[in-house]
Amino acid sequence: MISYDYHQPQSLEEAFQLKQTIQGSLYISGGTDVMVRIKNREIHPRALISLRSIPKLSGVENGNVIRIGAMTTITDLIRDPVLCEHYPILIQAARKLGSVQIRNVATVGGNLCNCSPAADLAPPLLVLGAKVRLQGGRKSRDVPIDKFFQGPGESCLASDEIMTDVLIGSPEQNPKTIFLKKGRVKMDLAIASVAVLIETEGDRCLTARIAAGSVAPVPLRLSQVESLLEGARFSPKLLSDIQQLSSKSVSPITDVRSTKEYRRHIVGALIKRALEKLMGWSEA
Repeated sequence: MISYDYHQPQSLEEAFQLKQTIQGSLYISGGTDVMVRIKNREIHPRALISLRSIPKLSGVENGNVIRIGAMTTITDLIRDPVLCEHYPILIQAARKLGSVQIRNVATVGGNLCNCSPAADLAPPLLVLGAKVRLQGGRKSRDVPIDKFFQGPGESCLASDEIMTDVLIGSPEQNPKTIFLKKGRVKMDLAIASVAVLIETEGDRCLTARIAAGSVAPVPLRLSQVESLLEGARFSPKLLSDIQQLSSKSVSPITDVRSTKEYRRHIVGALIKRALEKLMGWSEA
């Protein structure tokens, strides 16, 4: 029989105190991943400290910097009108995360803190240049999201820290963005996913940010691909070169969902398709 204590603090201060005093305790948000790992006996926490009832960790605040509370559910993320208008790439990714039932429970912070290479929200947040706010006791720090992920299941979170917010700066321009995901079936984890943000002037690319998931130990920006694209004029030859370089820029593995060879192929194809759609060359 699996047994553990369950605590539901009402403030960050209470949560920090519980974590400090209960050795072997674990913070939990939506629990969609943690409870599965407990059931499979992959982890054995002495106690679970739920962050559900801490009001300041939920909700979206709009301003010069968008603040998304780490305990905001995926459903609430999708329903926010400002995010839908100004950050559609984040909403596209959120809509592809699990089922309706999962989205009603799963949280933004939970999706990121699991540090899965397949985390759906990671690629769009990477191209949006997001930061995460980490707090431990009275100290907090803001970390660029590309520095947050350290490896599969590993982050830069200290043992006494909680992710409290995701921070996104207001876009200065009106970039074109898209998120594409390939899974075995609907609601499956990604075999590969890509997020693309570009700013253009005619047929020339001024700015490019491209990120991929499920094709490396962590979600990552493809800086070489971005460099090839920035300043160039769009053409079938350029997109073919982008596709080839994208496939070479990742380091996927073979697992139960896919082979590394197929992941290399599909990430290049997805990035090429994303650019075609953003330029209006393809509707499919």
